[in-house]
Amino acid sequence: MNKKTAEKNPGLNIALAQMDVYPGEPARNAARMLELMAEAREKGVDLLAFPEMCLPGYLLGDMWERPAFLKDCEAWSEKLIAATAMPLFILFGTVCVDWKAKGEDGRPRKYNGFVLAGGGKAIKHTGTGRAYGIKTLLPNYREFEEPRHFYDTRKLALETGRKWQSYLEPYILKRPGGDVRLGVLLCEDAWEDDYAQKPLQALGRKRCDAIINLSCSPFTQGKNGKRNRVFSAKAKGLKTPMLYVNAVSLQNNAKTLFTFDGRSTAYSSGGKVIAEMPAFTLGLLTLKLIGKSVTVMLPRTPLLPQAPAPRHPEGIAELHQAIRFGAKAYLDSIGQSKVVIGVSGGIDSAVAAALYAEILPPENILLVNMPSRFNSGTTIHLARALAKNLGCLYAEVGIEESVALTRRQLDKLAVHSLDGKHATTLELSGLVLENIQARDRSSRILSALSAAFGGVFACNANKAELTVGYSTLYGDLGGFLALLGDLWKGEVYALGRYLNSECFRREVIPEGIFTVVPSAELSSAQDVDQGKGDPLIYPYHDRLFYSFVQRWNRATPEEILEAYADGTLNRNLGLVEVDAFKLFPIAGDFIADLEKWWGLYNGMAVAKRVQAPPIMAVSSRAFGFDHRAALGRPFLSERYRRLRAKLLA
Repeated sequence: MNKKTAEKNPGLNIALAQMDVYPGEPARNAARMLELMAEAREKGVDLLAFPEMCLPGYLLGDMWERPAFLKDCEAWSEKLIAATAMPLFILFGTVCVDWKAKGEDGRPRKYNGFVLAGGGKAIKHTGTGRAYGIKTLLPNYREFEEPRHFYDTRKLALETGRKWQSYLEPYILKRPGGDVRLGVLLCEDAWEDDYAQKPLQALGRKRCDAIINLSCSPFTQGKNGKRNRVFSAKAKGLKTPMLYVNAVSLQNNAKTLFTFDGRSTAYSSGGKVIAEMPAFTLGLLTLKLIGKSVTVMLPRTPLLPQAPAPRHPEGIAELHQAIRFGAKAYLDSIGQSKVVIGVSGGIDSAVAAALYAEILPPENILLVNMPSRFNSGTTIHLARALAKNLGCLYAEVGIEESVALTRRQLDKLAVHSLDGKHATTLELSGLVLENIQARDRSSRILSALSAAFGGVFACNANKAELTVGYSTLYGDLGGFLALLGDLWKGEVYALGRYLNSECFRREVIPEGIFTVVPSAELSSAQDVDQGKGDPLIYPYHDRLFYSFVQRWNRATPEEILEAYADGTLNRNLGLVEVDAFKLFPIAGDFIADLEKWWGLYNGMAVAKRVQAPPIMAVSSRAFGFDHRAALGRPFLSERYRRLRAKLLA
């Protein structure tokens, strides 16, 4: 584009507002939007685009069933529209209500919609014939359940006899150099490949100069790379620039917390990334659209920095960024600024402590080691070294005396019915005594200390433990947040290395914590000084459990046993550090291990996860609302049973 062309056609100055969204707080979100509108005017922006559902928030549970909340959203929407009387177009996502029609739940009909406003009024969307556009594809997988609350254009088409494509039309903005045809879609409408309807393709055929995708898209490890591949291909295929704007936020479905990383991006009509906002940062990405050419406006908006050569496993840096952001946002949302952490001298509690030390002052963190006669001097020393390196408050509170008291009170306790018909004697031994120690640490010591300290206490469970319930109810499964609950054990180790080298740039997590055998230290059979520890072989079981939980087509024992039988298990599970056939050279041992953990994953672990703290989601399938489960008998296919019998024979 030459200078003469630019002077003849000044085009459209567009800003993508990567804003902080507070779920369920339309007044707070509207106030932030008004601030950004003022900033956009100062920068000479013609059109300011906000994310999907930026006014009400996105993950709100069943808040959508409250008429007072819906009316409050409408009132704030009107105020935003009125504020465009000063020259500026705004485009924003919000809940749109048709009070005269009913949704499929019998309540007033709601749409996940978008509004374009300018000159103090909402601009009519020619496709819907209303003051707002409507989303077509409502996701109903993982954490999403939009069809539960919202109506879409496909249902409208069935109701009215129109084609669903007719609801998708570009806005036409009158500009001095010529009209600008602007297509607008909401989030899932661009992820159309697995749907029968293709909204992006339909809109792209209607001669758009650019298509803006308003999103409220949760962070998932590796998702940004996939989005860039998909959106680049779409923009290139349509020969139309695409602009993607996303929120920065922490939102939740009670049991699962989701971070939203922003990463707002502009794609050229040739599919190239023109500009990308850094993750978890706030601000405006300002662009100029002339014809179908998109450029970054000057002064240049800070773009994503060039990534350094990787020194750690792929994805660890973005995992750290998401977890750190989520932890701080969650503490802010619940009004807490002090955390108590039980530190065992192991990797999970050490990584949790280091993460909280990044976001809280050291005087607001209390690390507590709670030894019994089964805890070695090695791990006690490592816990002290961690506390010294982090500069946090530290205490040692032994549990030997209190556990002994419980044992004296309850072991060999005779109990009977008052009519004398039933009687028995209770014994405390083995696993029962191990659980008593874990509960004494959490339910008694950590809960009491957090109350005295004026804070909350942390849950240090990782994803491998949560998968099979290798944790104690009301014990180490207690706490206000499972910050590491969506990280496999190997990822916890990698994150610990990353914290030392890239975040603190010194050894805050002692090297011995990385090398000591993982152990609960609840009995002499878990003596770390003798190399004894957890029953989980993490390099193997991480990958086995991943196949149960996180694969898109999730595995059952049938697929796993078949891979063992035909010799492809190492490749099937993606094993690198261990060889499954050396671990389990005897088929009977392999089958016993497989069925043990499969049974726990589908059995007692479900009951434990229901009562676990909220989990910070970072993966493609986090426990809680993202991973729906039902407590029942573990499924074993008939084909598995036949193969099992053959191998054992």
